[in-house]
Amino acid sequence: MEEILALVEARLRTALGEPDARADVTFLGTDRIEVLRFIDGDVVRYATLGMSGQPMADPTSPLADPVKGPRAELILSVRVGLADTDQVLRPLAVLAASPQVEGLIVAPGASLDVGQPLWPGAPFSSVLVAEPGGLVEDLELDAPMDPVHFLPLLPMTHNEAAWKRVRGAQELQERWLSHGTDLRDPLRTSVALD
Repeated sequence: MEEILALVEARLRTALGEPDARADVTFLGTDRIEVLRFIDGDVVRYATLGMSGQPMADPTSPLADPVKGPRAELILSVRVGLADTDQVLRPLAVLAASPQVEGLIVAPGASLDVGQPLWPGAPFSSVLVAEPGGLVEDLELDAPMDPVHFLPLLPMTHNEAAWKRVRGAQELQERWLSHGTDLRDPLRTSVALD
């Protein structure tokens, strides 16, 4: 596990530069989750480190495979200075621990909800998991292990999350695109959902 996390951190540093801060959170019965912060101009990126140490297991399977299975880390990008987004560290760690705690498989198109604002005053308590491969390339591991995917998180307002449940992730993303929604704005309002 430590070897995998060292490779994951190296991949994050190659893609995003040196982190300027890091914090770690440990939940009872889970491995430690770290959150690294990277500043890139007017954008701050928070990346989890620790989620990929173990493969995510199918919750219906009687035995979890210790080697095979999907692996991922989460990345959230927001604009700097508009809100106290550093308070997102614990909610991000909660989301990263959810495969161990709840037996979830986090995959593109999924909605994840922390049940409270992602940071003080945030209009979001949930995120949409987007497709990997854009910001940070997948990290190939030795067979038979699956590669580590770096999954972008897109904050959703309560109305957007409800609309996504009915219409699907693809339609919500198309709605954001057609309205020119700045998904990095930590204070943005809901996109028009008529």
